[in-house]
Amino acid sequence: MAFMQIHFFSYTLGREVAVNALIPQGAEHYKTLWLLHGLSDDHTAWQRYTTIEKVANEGGFAVVMPNVDRSFYTNMYHGDNYFDYIADELPAVMRCFFRGMSDKREDNYIAGLSMGGYGAFKAALTYPERYAAACSLSGALDIRYLYEDYGLERESFFINIFGSLELFEGGENDVFALLEKDVKEGKELPYLQMACGMQDAILPCSDRFYKKAKELGVDIEYVQAEGNHNWTFWNEHIRRFTAHVCGK
Repeated sequence: MAFMQIHFFSYTLGREVAVNALIPQGAEHYKTLWLLHGLSDDHTAWQRYTTIEKVANEGGFAVVMPNVDRSFYTNMYHGDNYFDYIADELPAVMRCFFRGMSDKREDNYIAGLSMGGYGAFKAALTYPERYAAACSLSGALDIRYLYEDYGLERESFFINIFGSLELFEGGENDVFALLEKDVKEGKELPYLQMACGMQDAILPCSDRFYKKAKELGVDIEYVQAEGNHNWTFWNEHIRRFTAHVCGK
């Protein structure tokens, strides 16, 4: 397994960006896990605080870990087009750099923690044809809950990201609306997995998304387990996700 620290110019963001990647050595064709960080992290966090490199080596798949600052993986209302970067430009650039990286749906997975859990589901529900599976760990999925009950309205970055709650709801950043739209249009959804600790303050986000999915008849796996909003929980459950989708 090779560890790559990659810096390149993003035409979408108009500046240099940093990405960490784990690439199988000697493989001509391999799967990829697009692994997204949380609000207070960056592209180095997953590798520093979990055993993801060991897991990827055992499974023989690539892991791409980009940095998106505090953007919530969105095309920001006041800011840059981070979602276009993550969903479109980054995969194209990485597949140019690494020719063994498959672009087939069945070979691509996306996962993340907290803000990254939201980003993973947003990408998977916006482009369900691109991903075989998606995982949200302690996902910040319910923006209305975070806004009203968790104090997000006090954060100035909410306006920069979403503009307002009215603009957010039902739009391209609302994962509840995206899920309902996919179901109504009869789209084939990726395998969806969620996990959240029972001591986690944002547990209601996962609870509410799971309830919505079941109301819509969506096949989704949800695990509530002992744990909090921390790396001990995320390390355990990213291993669980990769074991399911990669068979390792």
